[in-house]
Amino acid sequence: MSVSVFAPASIGNMSVGFDVLGVAVKPVDGSLLGDVVTVESSSTDSLSVVGAFANKLPQDPRENIVWDCLQLFNQNLKDADIVPVPVHITLDKKMPVGSGLGSSACSVVAALEALNCFYKAQFDQCFEQEHMLKLMGMMEAQISGSLHYDNVAPCYYGGMQLMVPDESVICQTLPQFDDCYYVMAYPGIEVSTKAARDVLPAHYSRKEVITFGQNLATFVDACHRGNKALAFSVVKDVVAEPFRKHLLPGFEQACDYLNQQGCLAVGISGSGPTLFCVTDDISKANAYAKWLNDNYLQTLSTGQSDGFVHVCRVDNQGACQINV
Repeated sequence: MSVSVFAPASIGNMSVGFDVLGVAVKPVDGSLLGDVVTVESSSTDSLSVVGAFANKLPQDPRENIVWDCLQLFNQNLKDADIVPVPVHITLDKKMPVGSGLGSSACSVVAALEALNCFYKAQFDQCFEQEHMLKLMGMMEAQISGSLHYDNVAPCYYGGMQLMVPDESVICQTLPQFDDCYYVMAYPGIEVSTKAARDVLPAHYSRKEVITFGQNLATFVDACHRGNKALAFSVVKDVVAEPFRKHLLPGFEQACDYLNQQGCLAVGISGSGPTLFCVTDDISKANAYAKWLNDNYLQTLSTGQSDGFVHVCRVDNQGACQINV
């Protein structure tokens, strides 16, 4: 018996909500932008990694976060008086590492949800969603060094998620604008979350704190009121972008161009280097995608690029079982 789960890419921070706001996205062409994990019965626990970006991960399976997910899940089974069974896990790594698209969250969410679905299908035993999200947060914190749910929550639940200061709730789904397109441009270079956090200042001015709070509150209010123009007018990053943009070659030039073309918003996805821009016009989305493909993707020494551009919409489903 085997179970496969897909977990989608996400935009952490959404510029306006550092560490407390995230949205899951999916390409309009139907391609899978995210990771797939398959769990199947086996004689012993094992892990294999395949996919376009498998070579970016440690060669030793036991150094892979998916292996750690298995250990954590098995320990939780034991704590619940459930005897773990040996499984073989396959990670199809479709997401680039250090991309700002929630790559580690995709692996964590897909792995833990696949394990949970496997036990439900085979033994009719599984954990509730709230418990699973906490496990996902623990694994994400192991990678990034701090606990934040702005990638794992939308990756797991789908939609746009606002993190709340209640450990029993963790997040709330925000209304979002179904007619909007999110153009995602990954330039093909890597920026680690830790490196991106290290460039942030230890302290912020009172003015910066007030601006952050005002923008986030306005965005949340505008989402509930259905005021698209007001919502995206405050999608501005005063916390991270001013200090991270120098890590992203061509980012400022791209922002200038896209803003001049009338984008609703432009920003850094997560900790970068992926850039996202928002529009409610599909023809503009396609035009922006072409420009970003020609001007934002970085060429490697081989003359090729590992980068890509996708026109996306919000993924309201989140992690889900698929047939592979």
